[in-house]
Amino acid sequence: MSDSLDDGVDSSPFARPGGIESSFEPSTPATPQPPSRPPVSAADHETFSAPAGSGAVFAPAPGDRLPPRHTSPRQPVPAQLTEAFAGSGQFAPAPGDRLSPSLPGPGSPWWKADAAVDPWRDPQSPYWIAGPPVYADDEVVGMADSVEEPGPEANAKAAPSGKRARFGLSALALVLVAGLIAGGVGGGVGYWLSQRAHAVLTDPNVKLAKTDTPANRAPGSVADIAKRVSPAVVSIDVRSADAAGSGSGVIIDKGGYILTNNHVVAFASSPTIRVVFADRSSSPARVVGTDPRNDLAVIKVDKTGLTVASLGDSDTLAVGDPVVAIGDPLGLRGTVTAGIVSALKRPLRLPGENGEPDAVIDAVQTDASINPGNSGGALVDAAGAVVGINTAIASVSQSSGQSGNIGVGFAIPVNTARAVAEELIHTGKVRHADLGASSRSVTDGTRDGAYLVQIVPNGPAAKAGLKEGDVVTMFDQTLIDSGDALTVAVSESKPGATVTLRYVRDGVAGQAKVTLGTS
Repeated sequence: MSDSLDDGVDSSPFARPGGIESSFEPSTPATPQPPSRPPVSAADHETFSAPAGSGAVFAPAPGDRLPPRHTSPRQPVPAQLTEAFAGSGQFAPAPGDRLSPSLPGPGSPWWKADAAVDPWRDPQSPYWIAGPPVYADDEVVGMADSVEEPGPEANAKAAPSGKRARFGLSALALVLVAGLIAGGVGGGVGYWLSQRAHAVLTDPNVKLAKTDTPANRAPGSVADIAKRVSPAVVSIDVRSADAAGSGSGVIIDKGGYILTNNHVVAFASSPTIRVVFADRSSSPARVVGTDPRNDLAVIKVDKTGLTVASLGDSDTLAVGDPVVAIGDPLGLRGTVTAGIVSALKRPLRLPGENGEPDAVIDAVQTDASINPGNSGGALVDAAGAVVGINTAIASVSQSSGQSGNIGVGFAIPVNTARAVAEELIHTGKVRHADLGASSRSVTDGTRDGAYLVQIVPNGPAAKAGLKEGDVVTMFDQTLIDSGDALTVAVSESKPGATVTLRYVRDGVAGQAKVTLGTS
């Protein structure tokens, strides 16, 4: 509701500052002052007027006035509102009074004085920005949103709003009650599940069945072999000031002699060696002797009551025979893996340790898993006899020294290992047969062989008439198809033995008898 006070003081529609009395404009009706409007030209009137014959007034003619809009008479102000909002003066109208605009008088503020020129500044102007004016018999009496006493229609329209409010409170109460009920039910169910449900899921009278049939561990089974041979296989830890490593070994005598690989104990200078047995006891060890050419070594511990491994005959092995590898791969003590003999008499060259010559062995190939740490351990046949000393594995990639198992492992035949071990225990060193020549692998276009690169003057080969450039193809009854094959054949022979070599020189076959020397 908007009213003009002729004393020129701004006021609040509900209260005035203390000590200031308010007055209210009399309810005597007054004719509203028409707004000032620019004249409309005849051309504009012709352009924007309604089409001829339509009967409608689309645009007023120059000088015309808009017809007043009639509304229903203003409802009288209830006595309760008058009493509630009246000030110390006549601030609120009495029942039955009607609002009317106040015209500017002498000394009125500038916005009233300029009302005749600019109707937008007149608070009583019929053109209201906030809402359309309310007309009653050609006079402006107030705004469409002025405070009126609610009539029947207003009460009817307001009723839904009141119902919605009451419904919202009821719905909130229902939601709260439903939430409390759901929480209580959920808590009860949770308590029942946690405290009571176990009685439904458990049964103290249940006893699981157990078979009395033992596992079939027949003699020769992997379990039987592991049980009998594992106590004879030890772990060997080697340390020095600048290196450390580990491997495996096989107890071959009750006096404390243990057979292992040369590369297990000779990779470091002045090593400290400790042997760990199957029962987890340990003892220091000393090196008895080494054989770099066969990659074998014997160490000794001062301990009695040892379990000694049975050494078999590697010459009786056949491709496909089952074998078991026992050792400590990757430091995992007492590991057992199983496989078969994949190949026999596989010439294999192994790099030497600390400047020592390369080892060349006539290896037993197996697919039993062999990994770093298995070196020096036992390769055992189905009878539980040691038939080889695990020594090497093949690797797909040569970029890393720690390669894993790919199913291609190698062991030194036990017949070679036994002969070397006995000689080391007896004398501390090993004598090898010597041909007096060095060779490399070559093919002459028709067959492979060992090409003699160098002949030692006055050596066994030179004395037999062999020359540099000869290609050796046979060593007694052994076919020679590579330089390593010739080296292995010589190594397996005894010093002083006489052997027959067949060779090819300038495309012509020849034969020579050689008495092997000693190195």
